[in-house]
Formats: sequence, C-alpha cells, structure tokens
Amino acid sequence: MTDVGSLHCPNCGASADPQATRCPYCRARLATVSCPQCFAVMFTGSAFCPACGARTSRTSTQPTSRPCPGCRQTLASIAVNELTLLECPACDGVWVDASDFDRICAEREARAAVLARPRATPQDKAPRPVVHYRPCVVCGKMMNRVNFGRVSGTVIDVCRGHGTFLDSGELHAIAQFITDGGLDRSRQREKEELEEERHRVAQLKLRVESHSHDSEWERRSALGDSLLEIRRLLKDD
Repeated sequence: MTDVGSLHCPNCGASADPQATRCPYCRARLATVSCPQCFAVMFTGSAFCPACGARTSRTSTQPTSRPCPGCRQTLASIAVNELTLLECPACDGVWVDASDFDRICAEREARAAVLARPRATPQDKAPRPVVHYRPCVVCGKMMNRVNFGRVSGTVIDVCRGHGTFLDSGELHAIAQFITDGGLDRSRQREKEELEEERHRVAQLKLRVESHSHDSEWERRSALGDSLLEIRRLLKDD
C-alpha cells in the first residue's frame, strides 16, 4: 500500500492525508480511489498510481443536470473501473444506481474500487439531528431510510427501483462492512431470529392445544391470549 507521505494533491502537488476531503493548501476537492492493479490509495486526478505506476481507471467528472438529494447542488458523473457513480462536488454525497450497488455488494473488485474512499469522521460529517427523507435522483419520490444489512449502523437512502444515495464516507463504510464479513453475520442473525420465532409460535400452539378440554370460556381466553402474543411478535418484527 502507498505510504501516506507519498500522496500529493493532483492540483498543487502538496502532501495530503488520504482521509482529507480538501487539500490543506489549495483547498482543491480530494477524493481517493483504489488503483485498479494493486488497490493502493490514490487521489482522483492522478494520472498514474504512485505505488505501482498503473494508469488510473477513473475518468474525469462530467456535469449532469440531476440535483443532489442531499444538498440540491448539481451531481457530476464519474467512472471508477466499470462502475458509474454520480458525485456531489459540494457535499461529497454519492448516488449509485441499483445494478452498480448490487455489484459493489457482490463483487470484491467493485468493492475494492470504492474501498479507499475516506470514511466519514465527526469533523467531516456532523450527525443530522432531524431525519430528512430525500428524493430519488431518477423518479423524484421520497426514498426509504435503511440500516444497511440491519446491523451495520450505516443508514442509507434507498429507492428500490432506481438506486441508493450515500452521504460522504458511507460508501466506504458499506464496502468495509461487507469485506469484514458483515453480510454473513447479518444473515446468520436473521436465521437465528427466524428459528426463535418458530419456536415461540410452536409453544403458543401447544398452549392452545393444551386447553382443548377446558370449558368454552377457558378455551376462548387462552386463544385470545395466544393471538395477542402472536400479534405482539409480528409487531416487534
């Protein structure tokens, strides 16, 4: 991997921290990507990887007419390896269409292409005290807010038919979560919860059957309690 000291701003040449979103000297916007050959960190705008010399696979940004769901500034289209993303030059948010987001989740190479993007820090991104639902870039409808993988802690804005909007650092966080086995842990947790619910429903069924020889009033009371319990379980889900 590239040493931190060997990374330089592609605009003025000053040394820069790969976690920085702006050059400390010329204030040029900095976005880090992975080298397509060795996956070392490199800044957007660098013609060649400083570690292995490979030519960058990220094309220059192209302006679009689509507004950013986060700050309403105009998004710019970029290509990273075979992925096409829309980035906001103002708030550093990223729009990923549905097919490319699925690729990032499924393919190691696609995750590696975005894994070097800086993770958000308290200095880079203050927490939003109020929940804001944001419009989809494609259809304009308000998107759902989803805790990715249920346990990642990264809440993203999703339009299931068109794509996903991620605040600064969230794409990196999701790629790292998947690389660290987060989706496998999430699936295992879902499996365990399903087994627990099946066991509890089976126990409720046995309770109802155990009252089959009771009086009519007792049977109805037991059935009512069991139905209330089942409704509570479904509501908790």
